[in-house]
Amino acid sequence: MLIIPVKDGESIDRALKKYKRKFDKTGVVRALRSRQQFTKPSVTLRQSKLKAAHKQRELSKEEQA
Repeated sequence: MLIIPVKDGESIDRALKKYKRKFDKTGVVRALRSRQQFTKPSVTLRQSKLKAAHKQRELSKEEQA
């Protein structure tokens, strides 16, 4: 359960914004979506390698610029 401290005089909209941000950081929705279907370990490994290669390319582009 998430607890959001609300200061005196702070609006509800501000508190909702804090709650949404905190909820997104926990990754609950992402975890639920990933558990909806099974992915083979080989597919997961392949995706992580592709993601790492993409990240490396982006870093090398930044260094050249």
